[in-house]
Amino acid sequence: MCQDGKRHGRSILVAEGEDASESSAAERPTRHHVPPGSLKARLVQEQRAALKSSQKVRLSALRMLSAAVTNREVEVGRPLSDPEFVEVATREVKRRKEAAEAFAGAGRQDRADTEREEQTVLEEFVPEGISETEAEALIDEAISATGATGPGDLGKVMSYVMGKAKGRIDGKAVQTQVRARLGS
Repeated sequence: MCQDGKRHGRSILVAEGEDASESSAAERPTRHHVPPGSLKARLVQEQRAALKSSQKVRLSALRMLSAAVTNREVEVGRPLSDPEFVEVATREVKRRKEAAEAFAGAGRQDRADTEREEQTVLEEFVPEGISETEAEALIDEAISATGATGPGDLGKVMSYVMGKAKGRIDGKAVQTQVRARLGS
């Protein structure tokens, strides 16, 4: 019962002086909260600029990235950090690259070009990759650090290299080089 003596259905009453919506909303960020200076804030700014300048392909790519980020936030139940954002962006770049290859193989050059253009847009949110010489040095370091001697140690070396590179290197290329060095 309420203070006026009437029943108002099954609503929850909040004690005076406590406004649950104000206190809990101020304490925890929502997925709609965009911290200034973050990659997500940059994504929002880039979307606005693409919309204003009528860059359709760029806007489409940015919207797809935004949707992928939002989906990931829903999965984890919290806003993404910048490293997590980069993981999502890296995955989307890889998808565009694979789609461009598939379209080119099917003779759809127009669609392949669009996918490559989207890939270029999304690469702006991904850190620059490791050069070939840096990759070779990292593989050498991994082999010596793990004590790898043969093909059975491929997993140890791959884990070491991919952990150090953090999405800045292609796993297939690394695996090919590691297999060649370990003799498998």
